[in-house]
Amino acid sequence: MIRPRSVVTIGVFDGVHTGHRAVIKEAVRQAAAKGLKSIVVTFDPHPLKVLNGKKMAPSLISLKHRIELIKGLGIDRVVVVKFDRRIASMPAEKFIKELIIKRLNAGTIVVGEDFCFGKDASSDVRRLRRIAKKYFIDVKAIRHLKKSGRIISSTIIRKLVVEGNIRKASELLGRPFSILGTVVAGARLASSLGYPTANINPHHEAIPPSGVYAVRVKFKSRTYKGVMNIGIRPTFYDYGRDKEPSIEAHIFNFHERVYGHDLEIFFVCRLRAEKKFKTTESLVRQIKKDESMARGVLS
Repeated sequence: MIRPRSVVTIGVFDGVHTGHRAVIKEAVRQAAAKGLKSIVVTFDPHPLKVLNGKKMAPSLISLKHRIELIKGLGIDRVVVVKFDRRIASMPAEKFIKELIIKRLNAGTIVVGEDFCFGKDASSDVRRLRRIAKKYFIDVKAIRHLKKSGRIISSTIIRKLVVEGNIRKASELLGRPFSILGTVVAGARLASSLGYPTANINPHHEAIPPSGVYAVRVKFKSRTYKGVMNIGIRPTFYDYGRDKEPSIEAHIFNFHERVYGHDLEIFFVCRLRAEKKFKTTESLVRQIKKDESMARGVLS
């Protein structure tokens, strides 16, 4: 018998919220205690996109953001499985045998108690235990975490984010709510006003409602203070209500070139709603007030 080399945990882990963190941290703990490598197996695209065959709401976070957060919990390796019809129709035992045992040489599998897998997601933790027993593999099932009597879920957190309840979303995430996005070229409207901004492409992450926010911005290993605007910039444009909002951050005392780089934006609080101003002069006066308010909050 080949000596097992890993502790494996399996899941989508969209958001890497408090419940996910409990599962992942248990895998890290088990691996450390047994002198093995810890591995997360996750999926992209989200299985529901394939199984439901229809458009879903944006993921709470992007795949890249998910991987960074998972690695930050001490996991040795993240394996991303492309979820397609072949994976969706794979019998439960074949999935465990081919991927988890043969490829990853698991000695222990850690999952949430609601874990489902195999064809039509019809197999549960009890079925997993029966399969694992045949191959001398331990299974650890982690109980749901609850808040106010409700199971913590990505769906609930996504709803809180799009409603603007950042404080509650952060509480359920077990970390400050943030988006990870790539800096892209913008219209340079803010620069013309003396407030250059980094325009963010969040790669389909869930974002808060339109408005102005006090934020912290992480670039590489440093974190800066700033203010962010989400919206259609109504002082300059009169877009229809379905227009995708722009996301732009003015970072205080910042002079790096960041086009093409990723920034992680941590939302601290909402300062005000987006507003249309009659003149650019009145907009600039408000921007100065926004900056002063943000500096006060962030200090």
